[in-house]
Parts: sequence; C-alpha cells; structure tokens
Amino acid sequence: MSDLLHSRIDGPDDAPPLVLLGSLGSTLAMWEPNVSALAARFRVVRLDNLGHGGSPVPAGPYSMAGLADAALATLDSLGLDRVSWAGLSLGGMVGMYLAAEHPERISALALCCTTAYFPDKTPWLQRIETVREQGTGAIAEPVAARWFTPEWSAEHPDVLKTAVGWIAGISDAGYAASCEAIVEWDHRERLSAIQAPTLVLGGADDLATPVDPHARTLADGIPGARLEIVPGGHVATFESAEAANRLLLEHLV
Repeated sequence: MSDLLHSRIDGPDDAPPLVLLGSLGSTLAMWEPNVSALAARFRVVRLDNLGHGGSPVPAGPYSMAGLADAALATLDSLGLDRVSWAGLSLGGMVGMYLAAEHPERISALALCCTTAYFPDKTPWLQRIETVREQGTGAIAEPVAARWFTPEWSAEHPDVLKTAVGWIAGISDAGYAASCEAIVEWDHRERLSAIQAPTLVLGGADDLATPVDPHARTLADGIPGARLEIVPGGHVATFESAEAANRLLLEHLV
C-alpha cells in the first residue's frame, strides 16, 4: 500500500519533526487545540489516516501493516527519516506498529487513548455492517458522543457538532476498511519490542479504550513506558488540550 497520505505542516522547517495521526473517523483538524503549542518546538506534520479526509481511499480491507506502510511512504516523500510520533486511537495503533517493526524511524512515542487489542470484535463487525449499509452518517452521532464527556459536550456543542461532521464526512469504504484493520489488530506480543521512550496518555472517562485494561496494558508491556491520565473521553487530547500539550512537550524530543 503505497498511497501517500494528506499532510499539513506547521512550525519551523529546521525544528525536529513530530507526526500527529488521529482516530478512526477524524481528520487532521482533530489536533487543532494542540498544534500551536507543539509547533513552538516542533515541525508538526499532521496526517489524515488512509481512507480519511484528504487521503486516498484505496480498496479494502486495510491492515495495520498497510496503514503503517502508507505513513512511511509519506514520511519518505517529505524527507523525514526519524520522527517523534503522537497518535490517538487508530493513529496510536499505527504508531506502536511502527515503533515495534521499524524502530529506526521513531525517536519518541506518545500513545493517546489507544490499545494493542480489542477482545470483543462484535461491536466492530456491527459497525462495519452499519457503515456499508447506511453510511458513516448513521454512526456519526453515537461515535462522536463517546469522544467527549457529556458535561464537556454540553458546554462545547459546536465541537461536538464539528466532530459529528468529521465522522459523517469520512468515506464509507475507507471507514469500513479501517475498521477491518482494527478487527485484526493484536500487538500485545510485540509491545516489548518498542524501544522508543513512550508516553501512554489515557482519558479518565474514555469509554472506547478505557484506561483499564487498555492504557495499563500498554504501559505494562512497553519497556519504561510512562502512564499519565487526564480528564476526558476518547479524544482527551482535545478535551484536556492544555494538560495533554504539557505532557507531550515534556515527553517528546
């Protein structure tokens, strides 16, 4: 899978590179609350996942190895041999795959609200069926509702509405094919191969990848990993942007 991902770059050209890759159903706009702070130190390279946003939508099914290959090809096209990587959810899965299987490419790793494995595949299979039959618009509202805590969503209805729009705007085929990659994802036996210094960032109220067991499995399995928990749902980097930015800046190099 050699399709180049849609990218946007912020920050000084001579700063160390930091790649940001977001969740299933998001676009690179998911990182808007984080870019300004991170770009003060890094050359921030935001990517749209394959099948998402401005990125190509090749025929599925996708695999995590294929998503990682697309990311590597994109980094190669940008002349980036070694980068810090911060990924949330699907973007974190791609990041941990790269850190384990291509360790020379990742200098530091931040895994946000993500997992090495989903034991119950049924919700993903049901979501694939719904998207194929009814489109991403049919799942947009319930999925977005899990991205933020109810209290925060009530105070920021514009953000919730925007998130619903991101999900509904994703290609049905790209979304379903990405779900297939998640169904097959199990990286638990490879966590010990990750050499990059790793921050595991969990959302205290994340219903999609709860801290127990998901974040703790990562922190326990990756040598020397540091676990930090901030308030928020599945996209805690948005809901608790200030705290997330501080932790990312402390950790990434």
